[in-house]
Amino acid sequence: MADTATTASAAAASAASASSDAPPFQLGKPRFQQTSFYGRFRHFLDIIDPRTLFVTERRLREAVQLLEDYKHGTLRPGVTNEQLWSAQKIKQIFMPFRMSGYIPFGTPIVVGLLLPNQTLASTVFWQWLNQSHNACVNYANRNATKPSPASKFIQGYLGAVISAVSIAVGLNVLVQKANKFTPATRLLIQRFVPFPAVASANICNVVLMRYGELEEGIDVLDSDGNLVGSSKIAARHALLETALTRVVLPMPILVLPPIVMSMLEKTALLQARPRLLLPVQSLVCLAAFGLALPLAISLFPQMSEIETSQLEPEIAQATSSRTVVYNKGL
Repeated sequence: MADTATTASAAAASAASASSDAPPFQLGKPRFQQTSFYGRFRHFLDIIDPRTLFVTERRLREAVQLLEDYKHGTLRPGVTNEQLWSAQKIKQIFMPFRMSGYIPFGTPIVVGLLLPNQTLASTVFWQWLNQSHNACVNYANRNATKPSPASKFIQGYLGAVISAVSIAVGLNVLVQKANKFTPATRLLIQRFVPFPAVASANICNVVLMRYGELEEGIDVLDSDGNLVGSSKIAARHALLETALTRVVLPMPILVLPPIVMSMLEKTALLQARPRLLLPVQSLVCLAAFGLALPLAISLFPQMSEIETSQLEPEIAQATSSRTVVYNKGL
């Protein structure tokens, strides 16, 4: 075992010396520091890099083999940190469900959600498709080292679909029955309906998927990464933070395009050429998705910190650290 560790260390040192631009490679760890917004922003830009969608099967096998060689300390001479980081970005996941495919495959769904003058059937369809895509992405990118029963994913998926469809349909019906609004105002309000529907569905999904944590607690770690214990209070904080994250994430994607489009539609170009409305809206949604998503995700660190004085007495007594950290989840 000691020989293997020494060999792996030597391989890592060889890679580090061969590449001065990239940070030292760490298997399964983020390339950029997660303590700052900028570091998290660069990390998520790396994750959603759409160029990895065009990686060939041969390149995929080479990346997998490279990481296996690193793990077993058998890296060939001359392999750089940059090559190792690039290899780790490539995932063996069905293309539409990769994080790098989230924007290109999710943009048509966002365009559909924001289409004006939606019927009952189209509202139900786009909300269902959006929650189905989200569920598949979440499942494909789950932490497989901590198995979770499929029933939990199904429960969260059904809850998200039902809540999204119910709220979207309900709000659309209320807006249509509101006689005080002019047709133009009614149309503008309807464009913002997808956001509360998606946000509420996200909250419902979090609660249904993770309510067990409130009863069992989640692991909290000291400053050295040592397990201190399991805390129900930390689980409550994690659930609230994750729910807040899920509300903030769709905000720029589903709120900015309606605002931009309401202004663009008044221009002489689009009024003279109404056929350009859908292509322009698609480009606006793509820009909002591509720019706002990594910014929104980067607002919140994955690991949250809390003072031990706010936790259960047994947790506070089990460590000398003033604060502990916990994984808030996605």
